[in-house]
Amino acid sequence: MIRAIAVTGLIIGLVALLVFGPRFLSSPESDESSGVDEPRCDLLERDCQWQGEEGSWLVALEPLGEGDQGTEFQLTVNAPEAPDRFLAVLRGESMYMGEYPIPLQHQEGDIWTARFTAPFCTTGSEMEWRIDLQSAEEPVGGNPMKLTFWAR
Repeated sequence: MIRAIAVTGLIIGLVALLVFGPRFLSSPESDESSGVDEPRCDLLERDCQWQGEEGSWLVALEPLGEGDQGTEFQLTVNAPEAPDRFLAVLRGESMYMGEYPIPLQHQEGDIWTARFTAPFCTTGSEMEWRIDLQSAEEPVGGNPMKLTFWAR
């Protein structure tokens, strides 16, 4: 009788491992739909450009120097479309620290800009951030890469 219960428990455990195991073994930094890491573009090393459905996109980030809250940055987006409520959403890449929507201001033509200071982490002096472009809550631009930068 005990042997039958042990075998049944072992079979149920193996089935549960087969069903739920792959979910726990996947990397949190990988693309959930394909299981492949997205290429990264470090905005402090170079401008990031890609071709979307509407046309060519260009994103640039420039450090402006130290402000009251830390390093200030100027984000410039050359967007071929004019989305409603255009936002750059700042998300922690090396550590999750919430989401910080940054409204982009229309300048002229296809140019949008924003000035911001990245929040800093109290446990370390360096933090990698990701910038996602959105119109309200929907992603825009069809960006095939992660736009990242390090705040020190």
